[in-house]
Amino acid sequence: MFDTRKTSDTPRRTLALLLALTTALGPTAMPAFAASKPAAKPTKKAPVTATPIQHLVVIFNENVSFDHYFGTYPVATNPVGEPKFKASPNTPTVNGLGNALLNNNPNLNPANGTGAANPFRLDRSQAYTNDQDHDYTAEQQAFDAGLMDLFPLYTGTAGPPPSGSGVTQTNGLVMGYFDGNTVTGIWNYAQNFAMSDNSYGTTFGPSTPGVINLVSGQTNGVISTLNGTGDEVSGGSDGSLTMIGDADPLGDVCSSPTRAQGTMGSKTIGDLLTASGVTWGGFMGGFNLSLVNSNGTTGCARSTTSAVSGVTESDYIPHHSLFAYWSSVANPAHTRPASLAEIGNAGPANHQYDIEDFYAAAAGGNLPAVSFLKAPAFQDAHAGYSDPLDEQTFVVNTINLLESLPTWSSTAVVVMYDDSDGWYDHQMGSIVNTSTGPSDALTGPGACGTAATSLPGINPANLHALGRCGYGPRLPLLAISPWARQNFVDHTITDQTSVIHFIEDNWLGGERIGQGSFDGIANSISQMFNFSEIRSNGTVFLNPSTGEYVK
Repeated sequence: MFDTRKTSDTPRRTLALLLALTTALGPTAMPAFAASKPAAKPTKKAPVTATPIQHLVVIFNENVSFDHYFGTYPVATNPVGEPKFKASPNTPTVNGLGNALLNNNPNLNPANGTGAANPFRLDRSQAYTNDQDHDYTAEQQAFDAGLMDLFPLYTGTAGPPPSGSGVTQTNGLVMGYFDGNTVTGIWNYAQNFAMSDNSYGTTFGPSTPGVINLVSGQTNGVISTLNGTGDEVSGGSDGSLTMIGDADPLGDVCSSPTRAQGTMGSKTIGDLLTASGVTWGGFMGGFNLSLVNSNGTTGCARSTTSAVSGVTESDYIPHHSLFAYWSSVANPAHTRPASLAEIGNAGPANHQYDIEDFYAAAAGGNLPAVSFLKAPAFQDAHAGYSDPLDEQTFVVNTINLLESLPTWSSTAVVVMYDDSDGWYDHQMGSIVNTSTGPSDALTGPGACGTAATSLPGINPANLHALGRCGYGPRLPLLAISPWARQNFVDHTITDQTSVIHFIEDNWLGGERIGQGSFDGIANSISQMFNFSEIRSNGTVFLNPSTGEYVK
């Protein structure tokens, strides 16, 4: 049986954690239908699943490369005054930054100018940094045909504000990494559960392609645009468009009227789940436009000021919205669900909710089978307005709550990222889908790979849609569950659509999206679990501020 230390005080712990989440997120009121106490047991019949996992929670954070968080794992510097990290003696190694890469890195290349640098540790006091360049073309140029030596030149941006010195004030900042004294919680989850050191963005590029790949695996097939096509490229001779930039979702009430907008014509995993009667939802910070934050902001302008960085950022960012690019699964007016019972099911909200609705549903015994979570922006880890310490608060509070629920014994949490932000990573992934368009630059001007592969666009007549070169940069991936392998490093090649693949295998009998989606060629994440026996130590509570263990 799983950890029984939590069974006697589950209602009290759950209420305390829900209160902590409310305080951390900032709005002055929870949704009107929030449950006053957690349900004693799940109220709905469990769906038939291929594994013991009946609830999958995907925490989809922003802009982190693998080396940026795990380059020196499991070795932390442990300076005085920072949370300590000490690895278990049997911790497996990862494909990280060895001595050669730390001390004689290819990015010492003189072509990088004043930013030529070895990787260097960013202190906990430097958690807030500037955003790096993570465009589709720039990332390919930084990879330099696999030499991985031009990151400062093409993706680096100087300066962790408000002050800094040395390499941090050059574009060599892109070589910075954190260790277990800053990303302490993430490292402790890796110690106790499963992580991957061989998982990648499905394609190159920023946040919008990342979220499109996560839920559909197909960035080709933009069927409507507004304010131009600057974020799209030609998908080929069929006249199609492929999304490579950060257009807002067309028609979302919070989308910028002056920003490029787009709508996708592909299918999503949400469409497949709905058709099969599986409960699911997308839950986003700032999505409920009726709430008022403690600073008086409301509507699309709801915002939060980070106590770490002092930066104020809107809670909801339209081009990070999980399902807003597809008419079939969008909620462009941010319509509220009619009741707590609607969450996960058909209704006015069309499966799209505020992040606080997730906490209310979970504590109320109404956790959907599949949930995709996007933090309020100040907690989503995106450099330039968020940071790993604010991210840690969100991740730890969310997992602490889930671990306190009766459903934890059938739950898995996946922590993953939408793109690398352009941060340095030394490992190039396999190019499983090539592209030869004007925005490609990996292996030469207009080329990302040398031979066309077989993934078509949304139009089956377009046998090889352009603008979809991948796999892209290497990203962190963790699986947290009483069924996850303990202190395990997965070396299997996976990508963002590997999560779709797992969902399809677990709930949908192996049905695939089709339409050229990467899910058809992706490996699953199932190897990160051991479904033969539930763990006796499958619950780990952490401190959301420090990431250290709660005694």
